[in-house]
Amino acid sequence: DNACKNRPLDLVFIIDSSRSVRPEEFEKVKIFLSEMIDTLDVGERTTRVAVMNYASSVKIEFPLRTYFDKASMKEAVSHIEPLSAGTMTGLAIQTAMDEVFTEEMGTRPATFNIPKVVIVVTDGRPQDQVQDVAASARTAGIEIYAVGVDRADMQSLRIMASEPLDEHVFYVETYGVIEKLTSKFRDTFCAMNVCTLGTHDCEQVCVSDSGSYLCDCYEGYRLNPDKKTCSAVDTCAPGRHECEQVCVRNNGSYVCECYEGYTLNPDKKTCSAMDTCTPGRQDCTQVCLSNDGFYSCDCFEGYTLNPDKKTC
Repeated sequence: DNACKNRPLDLVFIIDSSRSVRPEEFEKVKIFLSEMIDTLDVGERTTRVAVMNYASSVKIEFPLRTYFDKASMKEAVSHIEPLSAGTMTGLAIQTAMDEVFTEEMGTRPATFNIPKVVIVVTDGRPQDQVQDVAASARTAGIEIYAVGVDRADMQSLRIMASEPLDEHVFYVETYGVIEKLTSKFRDTFCAMNVCTLGTHDCEQVCVSDSGSYLCDCYEGYRLNPDKKTCSAVDTCAPGRHECEQVCVRNNGSYVCECYEGYTLNPDKKTCSAMDTCTPGRQDCTQVCLSNDGFYSCDCFEGYTLNPDKKTC
């Protein structure tokens, strides 16, 4: 299950249950929904799913905020009953905009940049005006996929769907084969994450990339020409570190140190000269002279420095 991680979506299925959809055909639609749910990375922080059922009226079977696990979603789908009259597709899309794609019903705020996606499944011709409603939905940032079955009107599907049409309009001859669309949507929404499958040959870091992968290295290492293995870089080479005085390699990274007579500043990079004449840091009996991190001893007037360079 965790081998497939699609981009997070706020995904709404709008399914036609008008009189022309026979009960056994509607069961096929429910199987299609369940199999689609199986292909998605469902969760509160990943893909949220809502299902709407329509005929002459529209019923929100469950909004985006209700279920965040596949089992609960599929259980709810299994209990959906057809409405059995009319094909008010425009009304269904309008209801999705007004009542489902709202933060109160579980749509995530625009600042999250989560794509809003609708999949309409129908076998007929809309009995209301769908063109303007679909255009408004697309303008509002909703991506529309139109799935036509059997007697579906192809022109209406094309009017509903987002561009490019060849990627957003699908047709199947019967409800009996609608499940074959699952793989098409899986390819659209879900890129195989090779890194989680463990089939890559990266030595250190695997980065998933549109169904494939790239190798990378930990900090302090660089990728070798084979694009798989890594070699430690000289982190203390000139230009690679920020130490003012001494750079010490440390497990693929580095730490800074200072020359004798200096102490490392709180920034862990620069150094300050210690006051070498601080009591306890030197052993001059009379005068201590600090000099660039070191010190020398001297004597008061009338005294001379002994050969030990300390006493007078």
